[in-house]
Amino acid sequence: MTKLEEFEQMGGRASLITINKIFYDKVYKHPWLGLYFKAVPQEHIENQQVDFMQRILGGPNVYSGRTPPNAHNHMFIPLELFEIRKTLLKESCIEAKTNPRLAERWLTLDNTFKDRIINQSADECVGRYKTDPILNFKKH
Repeated sequence: MTKLEEFEQMGGRASLITINKIFYDKVYKHPWLGLYFKAVPQEHIENQQVDFMQRILGGPNVYSGRTPPNAHNHMFIPLELFEIRKTLLKESCIEAKTNPRLAERWLTLDNTFKDRIINQSADECVGRYKTDPILNFKKH
C-alpha cells in the first residue's frame, strides 16, 4: 500500500479538516493558548495545519508554509502550554471520531516537534522578522 493509499484509508483530507475545525475552535476559546492566535484568522491557521498534516501523513504535498520550529520561534511556549495544546488535540480527535491509526500517527508526529518548540525562557525566542514581537503571555 502506498503512503497516499494509507492516508486516504485513514480518512484523508476530509478527516483533517474536521479535526482541525474542532481543534482550533477549542484553541481560540482557550483563555491562555488563544492569546497566541489573536492576530491570525482562524480559517487561515486551519488551512495551513490541514495542508501541513496532509503532507506529513502521506497525502499530496500542497503545504508552502514554515516548519513548526520556524513558525513558532517568536513564541514563548513553556511545556505546560504544549501539553494543553496536546490535550485539546486528543479531545478533538475523539470528538471527530477519528480513525485510531490517524489519531495515533498525528499525535506521535506532533510530539516529535516538542523539543524544538518548547522554551525554558522567553530569551530563547527570536522574531521571524525585525519587527516581529516575541509572544509571551501569562497563564490565565
